[in-house]
Amino acid sequence: MRLTPRALCSAARAAWRESFSLDGRDVARWFPGHMAKGLKKMQSSLKLVDCIVEVHDARIPLSGRNPLFRETLGIKPHLLVLNKMDLADLSQRQKILQHLEREGLKNVIFTNCVKDENVKQVIPAVTELVRSSCRYHRGENVEHCIMVIGVPNVGKSSLINSLRRQHLRKGKATRVGGEPGITRAVMSRVQVSERPLVFLLDTPGVLPPRIESVETGLKLALCGTVLDHLVGAESLADYLLYTLNRQRLFGYVQHYGLDGACDDVVTVLKRVAVRLGKAQKVKVLTGTGNVTVVQPDYSAAAHDFLRTFRRGLLGPVMLDRDGLQSPLDS
Repeated sequence: MRLTPRALCSAARAAWRESFSLDGRDVARWFPGHMAKGLKKMQSSLKLVDCIVEVHDARIPLSGRNPLFRETLGIKPHLLVLNKMDLADLSQRQKILQHLEREGLKNVIFTNCVKDENVKQVIPAVTELVRSSCRYHRGENVEHCIMVIGVPNVGKSSLINSLRRQHLRKGKATRVGGEPGITRAVMSRVQVSERPLVFLLDTPGVLPPRIESVETGLKLALCGTVLDHLVGAESLADYLLYTLNRQRLFGYVQHYGLDGACDDVVTVLKRVAVRLGKAQKVKVLTGTGNVTVVQPDYSAAAHDFLRTFRRGLLGPVMLDRDGLQSPLDS
């Protein structure tokens, strides 16, 4: 969502940050036991699988994917599904596809599994990949088995449920949720198509034992792939504010009814907290004893800011925009 020219006047005069300070910030490791077990189970199940479908968030098409997938599961035909396309700014879709093709990813589909957009393309793409694979020697077997992989909370289970709605007219087969870690085990096969006969294996989201960089961790956390408390809600809110302002996306001003855009996260969160009526009582030690004062609840404001972004209410965004720019663009 973009502001009208009049509302942009104050924003245009502002000097937005051109870089985000990462000093003193860190992304804790988040590789629980179920992730390590899940990766091993995925490896052991490979012999039953004809094709790998990797699901990732379309807002971060160039970053955050688990390199362990390529190392351990890369021998099978591979389709990349960039989900949540409705939340992503895809004005540079062609650049995204060109970048991924240079990395060896030629089979890419953008989807919105909530509204079943482009989901019908998945089964034909998988069928063609399996048929053309030189490793496929199961002519007597008419069914296909697909393993769905990805980092947490990118929509793997939502894809399976969407495929069932599209091809079988049936409801949910797997539980979905808005936070990482809903699927915790490699489950039994789920049928998603009758003609052709296709079964899918849902798997737990698996992050690498160490995320490649702090900024990648911040992007993953903004997309809900890493739990907020590992980074800190207020730090995440600051990175979100930096990203929105740098890309001239001022929808947060309209959404919260603010006076204007601002690049200082404390000021913005204070305004958001007041707007939402979020306050907390704090005891302050003075020379005459303890005094209870009421101050804005910055943590509650930060969580609301993040939830609003993740629901798409601040407009579509491309968190990997810098990775798409050529030297001539910068």
